[in-house]
Amino acid sequence: MSETSALELFAVAAPGLEPVAATELGTLGIHATAEPGGARWSGPISDVFEANLRLRTASRIIARIAQFDARTFYELERRARRVPWERYVPPGGAVRWRVTSHKSRLYHERAIEERLAGAVAQRAGGFAAPADDEAGQLFVVRVLRDRFTVSADTSGELLHRRGYRQAVAKAPIRETLAAAMLLISGWRADSSLLDPFCGSGTIPIEAALMARGVPPGLANPELRPRHYAFENWPEHDPIRWRAFLDRARELVRPTTGTRIQGSDRDAGAIAAAMANAERAGVGSDIEFERRALSAVSPPPGEGWLVSNPPYGVRMGERARLRDLYAALGHFARQRLAGWTIALLSADRQLEGHTGLSFDDALATVNGGIRVRVVVGRVPGHAAA
Repeated sequence: MSETSALELFAVAAPGLEPVAATELGTLGIHATAEPGGARWSGPISDVFEANLRLRTASRIIARIAQFDARTFYELERRARRVPWERYVPPGGAVRWRVTSHKSRLYHERAIEERLAGAVAQRAGGFAAPADDEAGQLFVVRVLRDRFTVSADTSGELLHRRGYRQAVAKAPIRETLAAAMLLISGWRADSSLLDPFCGSGTIPIEAALMARGVPPGLANPELRPRHYAFENWPEHDPIRWRAFLDRARELVRPTTGTRIQGSDRDAGAIAAAMANAERAGVGSDIEFERRALSAVSPPPGEGWLVSNPPYGVRMGERARLRDLYAALGHFARQRLAGWTIALLSADRQLEGHTGLSFDDALATVNGGIRVRVVVGRVPGHAAA
């Protein structure tokens, strides 16, 4: 695939994270427009490399390969045979589908898939059934009012699966959301960071990766890349890809250059966090300690507290957590004057118990619960 060939690309992001993903792309020199479900742009194959390796808030990158109208299965078969499937499926390669149809004459999604599969078999010389639900080339097909949009997944496994988070504590936060919290809070990679409810360490680990300039696709001690779907495309250029990876590794810094602290009162959570940080290659960059909130010693000066504290979804839990949020507010006023605080919150009443003022930064879903990222600043100035 030529570097000058333009691809219609889309970074899929969780609801609420679309503008964050678009801003991220902007920092990579890619002008993208946020839309419901992600961020869209047009670019060369190198953008596929950049977005898959470096985007911290996207779930997958897809490339639109065809768009056409079809109102009958005959029309669908005829137009599907014109799609260059052979550019994305090697002979005998596995193929899987995700088809949705709304307000269209062709509404039977399984029948649509069968017609498209026949076209792939004809143009690509046959294909195999996937060995599991995540194997093979994924094609995403959206049908709306008889308009077909066909996209090829470039990512393979979902991008939030960095590979390091094998040990998980209670109420985990997805890596993409942790990264979004850091970005939207305004945290600077040369500033101190504290997470006093760190759980399995996702927020401090994502912060350490940012501070060292480690792309999420290289989040391991060896800076070894995971495998992406585009590497299976018949026109993929492995030499160009290896050169791109070499340049990315050259930009990685040996240390964070700042203090990143994570604490939790649960010993199992701290053990999980330390193991995950080692797998991410940032074990020596984060200070993990088992501590209650009242015993935390924040770094001197001003910094950021970014955290996913417990939030009650049942009345009994909410009552139990009031004291915790009040203690967080007291700790912030006593120890974090001048600091910025960003929390993942599901309950405005609990936020209110901190006695701090917050603004909503984004709304999304975590673990099936509607949550918001709220950001505020502790009054006063930090002690020198």
